[in-house]
Amino acid sequence: MAPRVKIERVDYLIDHLWQHGYLTLSRKFGKYLPAPPLIGEYEVDAVAKYKRKIALGLTVSDEELNDPKFLSKLDFLANYTSRYPQNKVTLFLGVPYNAQVKASLLISSLDEATQKHIKIITLPESTSK
Repeated sequence: MAPRVKIERVDYLIDHLWQHGYLTLSRKFGKYLPAPPLIGEYEVDAVAKYKRKIALGLTVSDEELNDPKFLSKLDFLANYTSRYPQNKVTLFLGVPYNAQVKASLLISSLDEATQKHIKIITLPESTSK
């Protein structure tokens, strides 16, 4: 079984996507939807769409933000082209409340075209301990 904190974070990410009109195509820890496929060599937590726009959802922890390979993962996922190359993929990045500044600094080190396709979502503190 997956850790309860990770499940809560993915649930909050899905709720955020629903509030912005996205339809969930696949998600991790879902009861009725399949797990998302690997995008390149990376795992994502959710795949959603709004009309022809595709969105990828990814939740990260403090440890993942400190990983030196994380920046290349962000760059690849934000520049991923789907079936329609004219429509870029939007990456919704769920970060813990206390790591929001660190995530925004990491994203600011990427080029401006890539930064436009990354949206930071602040995840609330875990309710279960």
